[in-house]
Amino acid sequence: MNTSIPLCIDLDGTLLNSDLLLEAAFAQLKQAPLSTLRWPIWLVDGKARLKAEMAERVELDIATLPFNPELLAFLREQKAAGRRLALVTASHRSFAEQVADHLGLFDEVLATEGDRNLAGSHKAEELVARYGERGFDYAGNAAVDVAVWKHARRAIVINAGSALVDQARAVCEVEQVFAPTEKPGRHWVKELRLYQWLKNMLIFVPLIAGHGWDQPDKLLLALLAFFSFGLCASSVYLLNDLLDLAADRRHPRKRRRPFAAGKLPIAHGIVVIPLLLFAAFGLSLLIHPDFTAVLGIYYIFTLAYSLRLKRTLMLDAIVLAGLYTLRIIAGTAAVQIMPSFWLLAFSMFLFLSLALVKRYAELWTLRERGELGAKGRGYHIDDLGILESLGVSAGYLAVLVLALYVNTETSRALYGQPLAIWLICPALLYWISRVWLVTHRGEMHDDPILFALTDRNSRYTMLVCVVIFLIALPR
Repeated sequence: MNTSIPLCIDLDGTLLNSDLLLEAAFAQLKQAPLSTLRWPIWLVDGKARLKAEMAERVELDIATLPFNPELLAFLREQKAAGRRLALVTASHRSFAEQVADHLGLFDEVLATEGDRNLAGSHKAEELVARYGERGFDYAGNAAVDVAVWKHARRAIVINAGSALVDQARAVCEVEQVFAPTEKPGRHWVKELRLYQWLKNMLIFVPLIAGHGWDQPDKLLLALLAFFSFGLCASSVYLLNDLLDLAADRRHPRKRRRPFAAGKLPIAHGIVVIPLLLFAAFGLSLLIHPDFTAVLGIYYIFTLAYSLRLKRTLMLDAIVLAGLYTLRIIAGTAAVQIMPSFWLLAFSMFLFLSLALVKRYAELWTLRERGELGAKGRGYHIDDLGILESLGVSAGYLAVLVLALYVNTETSRALYGQPLAIWLICPALLYWISRVWLVTHRGEMHDDPILFALTDRNSRYTMLVCVVIFLIALPR
């Protein structure tokens, strides 16, 4: 190893399994959505100005960023051997210097500042002027880095496929390759939250409650609605994760989400989000205009929730309950069944209770970590008691709605043994009480809906409710 030759390291996608410009963009979008309307104006003056304006308005939590551990270990070895290291990046200087200060590895920082975007040929010119032709080694990860490797002594290729390695070899000697160690497929399955599609089973509830499951045409429409909602929901999950990068990285479990952990490029998410949304609404057009309208309302509210409403005290829980209820309304729109007042009221109270379970569990975790409240959420540790009281009350109100429904003309018209539905009430009282006891003990580590599907006692309770429902049906 020739320690007299400086090693220059790119930042975005190389030392960092992310892109600071995109990180800053989503941070600004979450912080001040309307300010993003100025991006095109800044971009007219060049990419350097866009980066400068974002850097001035956004603070990034550098310590939690997903650095490349293998490359970091290599750089520490190089530094220990006495080699000069330079961080050379197209990111804005303010971000680059924060990274350099955090890592404590670099002797020099070259970055975008003023009106010069330090990427591609501009980066090559700067390095040649500073170190001379073939007077430096360079670590990069993208096709734009080939312009730098043309003037470098040796190349270190990071997180790239064989095609880029071949391009690097065509212009200089390749010293080392840090190839991706994981396949992206499983990370996409996790990021798309396919398991969350189980929540969209609520779309089938109106069909079941209206006893229309024996009509193949309506069943097909409900199935198409299920997939349409699933695609739309996955699009929202991706967007939400990109907006919550900083918060997720501070969370003990959410930090393992693919975007937060740097397992998937943010740029890929930006492409996939509109594709999923286009597919969702395209599929909705095959169902019914009413369903398309409900899907649009669902997306608008989920977008508002991601950008603002999730940070509004109590309104966040009510909106979550409303989004679950919208799934049931979507089911009625898909199969053209009039929504039942009783069903919607039952849904709203039940899912408000479960939304408060989620908030309580998050606050309980924060209390165990010694924090005083949920940053950006509006909740404090002292709110645990009132959240528990409100949540249990909402759950019991859902059971009350069901009990009142039993004695209506509607239930007598739909069920041969409507009084049998009374037996569902104690089963639900047991389940809601147990969920809140588990939550109160700090043992609710999952989304409460997923808890219901994986918990043995919850499955037994659901089975009992299904049997009672079948007994109540017309003979």
